[in-house]
Amino acid sequence: MSMQSNEHLEQVRRDGFTIFEGVIPSDEVEDVRASVFETASRFFNPQIRAELGVTNVRAFINHNQSFVPYVADQCMMGVLNGLFGPHVRISFSSTQINDPGNPRTVWHADWPFNQNNAGHIPAPYPDFCIHVTTLWMLSPFTKENGGTLIVPGSHRTNINPTADMGVDPVAPYPSEVLVTGKAGSVIMFDSRMWHAANHNGTNEPRVSLALRYAPWWLNLDVLRPDSDDRKRMVDEPGAKESSVPLVKRDVFDSLPTDVKPLWRHWVEPAGDC
Repeated sequence: MSMQSNEHLEQVRRDGFTIFEGVIPSDEVEDVRASVFETASRFFNPQIRAELGVTNVRAFINHNQSFVPYVADQCMMGVLNGLFGPHVRISFSSTQINDPGNPRTVWHADWPFNQNNAGHIPAPYPDFCIHVTTLWMLSPFTKENGGTLIVPGSHRTNINPTADMGVDPVAPYPSEVLVTGKAGSVIMFDSRMWHAANHNGTNEPRVSLALRYAPWWLNLDVLRPDSDDRKRMVDEPGAKESSVPLVKRDVFDSLPTDVKPLWRHWVEPAGDC
């Protein structure tokens, strides 16, 4: 592991998050932002938008691959390998666009720690990193456009505000921090981290992507359409859980060699594209 990766790794372990600057070069990020925003505007689900308070397009890789050349960034992969060992996988790829005027959203932790989802680890959960969230800043993250709110150190707690723990999910938290950064930067955090989107007080959308990374040993099947785990845990009891469409075969075949291992577990069977 490089010295730089090791420093980021220690920050994730200690504080729950770290920021990588310039993952997407400054002379390329505007084209990626424009491409992502245009595609998201065509494919977003109004119901999901209403529920989450952001423009969210799941399995975004099926619709747009402009971001793909950067997802296996060597420094980031060094951190992920340090957390999980080899054979890291991407579990989610979705847009996170904070539209003009959006209100502050609720404090939450991401899958599998959101206690409202069928596929969650019941609280109190162990003090161990098993899933990582990254937010790719395609627009600058600023105080004015919302940035991202986090509570440093909250990844070490054994519960989060999606459960009944006496924390107002929409109120400011005493130790909250607003994460800001230049376009092209990436914030990586332990998915246990309490976070929320802040109010966007500008007339422009704050455009980002959410990519989540998992170790090979974490069962993702509750997210997989038509899997037995999903039928048993979500469909049959009528529970709530994200559904992550499979990557289209032709999209997977077009991926760079170093990126394919991140998605090979989630590809349509041959002949179904």
